[in-house]
Amino acid sequence: MNLILWRHAEAEDMAASDLARQLTPRGRKQAQSVAKWLRARLPDDALILASPATRTIQTVEALTDQYRVVRELAPNASVSDVLNTAGWPEGVASTVVIVGHQPTLGEVAASLLSSGQDPRSWALKKGALVWIASRERNGDEQAVLHAAITPDLI
Repeated sequence: MNLILWRHAEAEDMAASDLARQLTPRGRKQAQSVAKWLRARLPDDALILASPATRTIQTVEALTDQYRVVRELAPNASVSDVLNTAGWPEGVASTVVIVGHQPTLGEVAASLLSSGQDPRSWALKKGALVWIASRERNGDEQAVLHAAITPDLI
């Protein structure tokens, strides 16, 4: 399974509610840059799941209109919420893209890539993407970092 964690791009600081915050013009450019990079590498059968927040929906729409909004991915979701939604490590699909929030996505990446040893959160820049693959080696399930990018590197 491939698990792609994509933090929403830069959003406005204030709105009627946290879920209503929209991307800034800079955030729209960030989302478009990462979406272009990802589109060239993403398999056609990837399952794309987004938080119900406006800023995550606007981020994912830079990539595609073929996505599902999942309530369990809302701000302050837990690591287990994200992993259960994705079906890690077997996967609900061979590639799952989660468009969500900090600190949750950083905590998921840290937890998986540290094999549960000292799972501190990683800070992910706005619009950043972390691609993690699962594999079995010598009978053990492992998480392997496939790619990590930020919009300013594209």
